[in-house]
Amino acid sequence: MAVSGFPLARTQAQDVDWQKVDDTLGRKPAVAGDVHRYGFPRSDLAVTLDGVTIKPALALGGWVAFKPAHGGAMIMGDLVLLESEINPVMAKMIAGGLEISAVHNHLLRASPATFYMHVAGHGDPARLAAAIHDALVESKTPLTVAAPSSPQPAVDLDTAQLDQIIGVKGQANGGVYAFTVPRRDPISEGGMPLNPAGPLGVATGINFQPTGDGKAAITGDFVLTGEEVNPVIAALKTNGIEVTALHSHMLDEQQRLFFMHFWANDDAIKLAKGLRAALDKTASTKS
Repeated sequence: MAVSGFPLARTQAQDVDWQKVDDTLGRKPAVAGDVHRYGFPRSDLAVTLDGVTIKPALALGGWVAFKPAHGGAMIMGDLVLLESEINPVMAKMIAGGLEISAVHNHLLRASPATFYMHVAGHGDPARLAAAIHDALVESKTPLTVAAPSSPQPAVDLDTAQLDQIIGVKGQANGGVYAFTVPRRDPISEGGMPLNPAGPLGVATGINFQPTGDGKAAITGDFVLTGEEVNPVIAALKTNGIEVTALHSHMLDEQQRLFFMHFWANDDAIKLAKGLRAALDKTASTKS
């Protein structure tokens, strides 16, 4: 996100008309600190991979996060699209003054294939929200929010043991058990510290979807510096976890980061130990 040339006038969260942003995007955000993150899950898609029907929270959860900055807001996001949707959505994004920072796969062998468009921008929050909405109209991304299921789908895994192995507390979300593991080192974009890291997409994300008999499908992405990339690949491969993508998500981050996506479907505790071995090769936090 090339915002380094813009003034760093700090906008306070209370200065933003969040109701207008909410109304434009048609949903309420998850709020962490001064970051408002809006989810756009592809609940319309029936995606399978190696016989596993992927829940939206596992790998189909598009999102856009707003952080007050630069006299308005900066946004970062990751939208889940079908191949046929990429160019129409991109054209609307560009017309709306937004930036595209990456387009790529996160998974392999999924049917239908899904692609991920990382977007960025800065300016008036209401204008940014309108640009996001207008772009998503070009896809079949659901723009009305379905009533939440009650109760939440059960996560049939030993989550306490998973917490202990991964080293942070996970959270159940739509039948998926999700971990967010921040890095110890600071990350900034255009001179703005990217915190909280998780909602802005710069913390390692690890998701477990139960597949029966103590097994789970896992995916997510490691947030890595260059020197960490190959040690993490080796740790994952040694533990039977497939590396499915390695790429950038941003254009102007300091320090330079790489994002490594992964996949496996096996005994959940075994996979958690493999993921912990990979995390140990990184500057990640551990409680």
